Amino acid sequence: MNGQSKAIINLLRGWPNAGLLPKAQLRTTTAKVLSDPDLSSEGLLYGPLPGNKSLRVELAAWLTRFYKPERSIEWERICISGGASQNLACILQVFSDPVFTRNIWMVSPTYFLACRVFEDSGFTGRLKGVPEDDDGINIEYLRRGLQQSERDAKANGNSKPMLKPQRAWNKIYQHIIYAVPTFANPSSKTMSLERRQQLVSVAREYDALLVTDDVYDQLQWTVSPSPSPTLKEAVQPRIVDIDRFYQGGAERAGADGFGNAVSSGSFSKIVAPGCRAGWAEGSALFVAGLSNAGSTNSGSAPSQLTASFMTEFLASGALENHLYGTLQPSYARRYRTMIDAIKDILVPLGITLPQSERTVIGGYFIWMSLPTPLKADDLAIYAQQKENLIIAPGSLFGVAGDMKDGELEREVRICFAWVEEDMIRESIERLGRAISRMRDAVAHGQEVSSLVSRGQVVDPRYQ
Repeated sequence: MNGQSKAIINLLRGWPNAGLLPKAQLRTTTAKVLSDPDLSSEGLLYGPLPGNKSLRVELAAWLTRFYKPERSIEWERICISGGASQNLACILQVFSDPVFTRNIWMVSPTYFLACRVFEDSGFTGRLKGVPEDDDGINIEYLRRGLQQSERDAKANGNSKPMLKPQRAWNKIYQHIIYAVPTFANPSSKTMSLERRQQLVSVAREYDALLVTDDVYDQLQWTVSPSPSPTLKEAVQPRIVDIDRFYQGGAERAGADGFGNAVSSGSFSKIVAPGCRAGWAEGSALFVAGLSNAGSTNSGSAPSQLTASFMTEFLASGALENHLYGTLQPSYARRYRTMIDAIKDILVPLGITLPQSERTVIGGYFIWMSLPTPLKADDLAIYAQQKENLIIAPGSLFGVAGDMKDGELEREVRICFAWVEEDMIRESIERLGRAISRMRDAVAHGQEVSSLVSRGQVVDPRYQ
């Protein structure tokens, strides 16, 4: 049967289903802000460089409730941004030098669209993938890479920033380390507490800045459907919190006060992607520097109008009501439907899943490994052509310019957030048929290349 006669199912697209967008709540919120002369004027005019103070205060209170750090989060540790991707671009503008900053270290598999942001900042050819295990990033692999990078820098006389001016409110780090520590995109893994602490120690040792996307942290639920309480506390402390307190913290004796970690947060996953608003959290000194990025200095606070809406959305309780009353139960139900289908249909075919002993799961994605000798690139093409099913092969998530032979060739990422809920099981049935037919063909000596037409490929824009 030709796959095009079936309705398309897209398990690659990492978006929220349109039915989960809080349209009515946002209509109420925006109407209230725009009908208030003071709030509307504030939102429609230029704002202070760090962003809307009221939103910074509301975020600090909410993040304190959720992460339960040793001390409350001060609002001065937060600045408002256009979201996690803009955070990353501005961080690189202020805190990196494309010569002095030796390398970008990325957990592999990685959020592949981040690679372009790093390359646009002058780091093409210097992105380095670091493998992960079930506890997270491989610390010894990272340490060996950092040691070699420092030897190379010393041999080349790379001892000071060459292209970025030194200013009182910034510093240039020797390395950047990028990770999604909780419910990672794409691997869905959660880094252990011990590994997070080790990562902070390594960052301090090698003058590295840890940039973490913490955008999925609140999207969490228990693996078991009963009981299924609302989870209003984080499963792990953020790396920025560990850097704040661990072994004397970011302001320990002898430290420069900038810290070695920054957390990127976003309203894209917990409200709507079209908000294009988020925040960054780090030391007060770091946040002051980030707020002075040239684009912010020129254009003033990013997303000022949306920030005024998000202030009211948080202060009124609408955000938490939406998160705990709609998103957590909806995504939990979607995840369980998909994982039950995977266990029924795909596991008997040889599919394996990471971190199978977890009691709390979250995010948007499920990461799977195919049985040998199947390859994910072949399966993605075959599933699209024969089942009209779009999946993400592991090769999409390699670190640009540093893919190893055979790396991620058997891995697949699928998303349960976008697809219509009543199509989730069918999507896994289609995937099961594709895997079964490919496995049978290989078992009978047939070349996989004969099963697919290479002219049709997955479009990575549907991330």
